[in-house]
Parts: sequence; C-alpha cells; structure tokens
Amino acid sequence: MGAGAEEPVKGLLDTSVVLAGEVEDLPRETAISAATLAELHFGLHLGKSAQIRALRLKRLAQIESLFDPLPIDDAVARAYGEIAASTIRSGRTVRTRVMDLLIAATARAHDLPLYTKNLRDFEPLASLVDVRGA
Repeated sequence: MGAGAEEPVKGLLDTSVVLAGEVEDLPRETAISAATLAELHFGLHLGKSAQIRALRLKRLAQIESLFDPLPIDDAVARAYGEIAASTIRSGRTVRTRVMDLLIAATARAHDLPLYTKNLRDFEPLASLVDVRGA
C-alpha cells in the first residue's frame, strides 16, 4: 500500500490463514468463503484416526461459530469464470485449484483483499485479486 494509505477494514481469509497458528497484519474485520468451509469439512473426513477427526471437528465448530461465510452465489460464479480462464491462460491447471479459485472469486466478487499464507498459489491472479501475505 502507498504512503498514507489505510489498512482495509475488511478482508477475506484463505483457508491457509484460517488454519494457521500465527497470523500477522490482518484487517480489523475478516470473512471467509463458503469454499473454505467446504475444504475444512473435506479435511475432517480425511482424518486418519478418530482422534484426528475429533480434533478437526472441534476446530471446525469453532470456526463456524466465528464466521458467517460469504456464499458462492451468482456474483462469485461470474468472478470464478474470469479467474479460471486467467489461470488457464497463465499455463496452470484449474482442476487442482478449484477451491482456491472459488475463494479468490469470492474476494473479487466482494471487492475484498485476500489474505493467504500461500502467496505463490495466487500469484497469477494478482491483476484480478488484491492478494496479501498473512
């Protein structure tokens, strides 16, 4: 951000940030995408033991109590189309990045900066989404 610019009041958190133990430089108000909840539910079911699944379920319940996720609606679908096409033009595949692209599309549709621990995953989208490290 340029000199004198204020930090955003709101930002969208990538799943990597939601799961991170330590996070810096987040805005005062944060949101998540419904795609993040989908990723977390998927991860819950992949737990290799009952104990791991129980820990993931507890964490998921905490996250669900903290956030009212932004839906994947028609505006997000339009943004996804643009972002997915841009991803293909950059030489990357879409199939393995669908959830990340839906999260990025949610940020674009709501005009929010996207905070992530995985900046490299979102580099090709820099012209479409304001991506920031967390």
